[in-house]
Amino acid sequence: MTSDPSALPEPELERDTEPHAVADTEPATERATVALLVGDVRTEPLDEQVPAGVEVLGGAPTAAVTTLAEVAGAEVGVWEMSPGTVTDVEADEVFVVLSGRAALAVEGGATLELGPGSVVRLPEGARTVWTVTETLRKIYVTPRA
Repeated sequence: MTSDPSALPEPELERDTEPHAVADTEPATERATVALLVGDVRTEPLDEQVPAGVEVLGGAPTAAVTTLAEVAGAEVGVWEMSPGTVTDVEADEVFVVLSGRAALAVEGGATLELGPGSVVRLPEGARTVWTVTETLRKIYVTPRA
């Protein structure tokens, strides 16, 4: 075996010599534009107060959310929860923690310690307990309902 890629034989390629029709496509009528969605997502006020979870187990947590964009059928947004403990049933989601600290216990699974930079995948229907010790803010991506 050699480590010199130039010593390898060139693969034989089949050449397609048949003429092909080119599909006539319409240009997209709605194109995405480059846009600054938020100047600083870590401090931007959030639009909508939402329930902190299904059931509050401790403290008096509040939660808020802002949808930033829709990309390829997925919703991208910011969610924040103040200190407290709640149960939840999750949506299919990937998120990145921007600030704050929490423990995320997944029923039948591990407890994840979350902090800035944590990246988590939650499957739809996962039953969780969030124990937020320092107001947690995250960017999430989830399929649009």
